[in-house]
Amino acid sequence: MFTEQDMQHSQLKSEEIPSGDNIPEHVAIIMDGNGRWAKARGLPRIAGHHNGMKAIKRITKAADRAGVKVLTLYAFSTENWKRPKAEVEFLMKLPQEFLSLELGELIENNVQVKMMGNRDLLPDHTLSAIEEAIRQTANNTGLILNFALNYGSRLEMVESAKLLARKVAAGQLDPETIGEAEFEQGLLSSGLPDPDLLIRTSGELRLSNFMLWQLAYSEFWFTEVYWPEFSDQHLYDAIREYQQRARRYGGL
Repeated sequence: MFTEQDMQHSQLKSEEIPSGDNIPEHVAIIMDGNGRWAKARGLPRIAGHHNGMKAIKRITKAADRAGVKVLTLYAFSTENWKRPKAEVEFLMKLPQEFLSLELGELIENNVQVKMMGNRDLLPDHTLSAIEEAIRQTANNTGLILNFALNYGSRLEMVESAKLLARKVAAGQLDPETIGEAEFEQGLLSSGLPDPDLLIRTSGELRLSNFMLWQLAYSEFWFTEVYWPEFSDQHLYDAIREYQQRARRYGGL
């Protein structure tokens, strides 16, 4: 757990981009603290969300510079619908605003946009913006920017189990042959490597129904810094600490 003093010290560290062979291929981030960042400044919560959107651009660039291949951002959970209607409506406008401003630069930098989540409840303007970005970047071969939008890991796993059950019922699958690979094919992250590094901002120490299957052997890094002020140097500090850890996967 990193204290505020640690974070202040972190900002004074070398600004060198992490190097070496063990850069995490997939970094996942729970972007937390937008509302508290705004409250601390006497601003409405939506101001925190808007500044959090700016952080997405900053960290996408930083991850790309460091050689990260996949960046998954937890943008909106299936539980976030419980928030006040006005806040949810504002959050649903942010993907459209972000992509209208940044899609050209994402294309220029060879970034491929993906999304994992339940599309059914998303407003048309939100979904159309995301799908247009996916379409326009489909042939890009650089960093994958994967938005977890209307995403819940428990629901994802239930749906994967249902898919396997339907195949078994149809006689298309022998239940005795079901293993991890078959289960993973039904997950929304299918085709992507599991995250090597999970980062959560704002000081919270929980997963909040995020990629519960995929994070089984990920390294975790927590910071008290709120998402709107999370900098490229915070990301690089997390990567450098990741590089110092030994990943044994249950072995010696």
